[in-house]
Amino acid sequence: MSRSRNRLTWVGLGAAALVCLMGMAPDASTGAPPPVAPSAPSPDRGHALVMRDCARCHSVEATGASRFRPAPPFRTLHSQYPLDSLEEALAEGIISGHPAMPEFEYSAGDVADIIAWMKSLDER
Repeated sequence: MSRSRNRLTWVGLGAAALVCLMGMAPDASTGAPPPVAPSAPSPDRGHALVMRDCARCHSVEATGASRFRPAPPFRTLHSQYPLDSLEEALAEGIISGHPAMPEFEYSAGDVADIIAWMKSLDER
């Protein structure tokens, strides 16, 4: 009797542990991971994106001329276009009226990073 009681105790402890672990699972009902809070917009990530995609034509620094003369420096874009308009254009895919500029599409996080970087240019 003592042996079966001991066994029941271990089974009970195992079941309790399983219940505790299930409560700590990402989402026991759906198996989905818990939502991850979005990271704050990063000017550094935004700068890296425009360096990768835009610097071959536009000046993407606080000073200097654009390599492609018709391409305005990024630091002046907010004076020509409201940042809200640029944010929407970046999110929907930049399409310009001239064939020299390729089309770009960015995620919402990428757009937030680029806008954060553009805003940081004013602070320099």
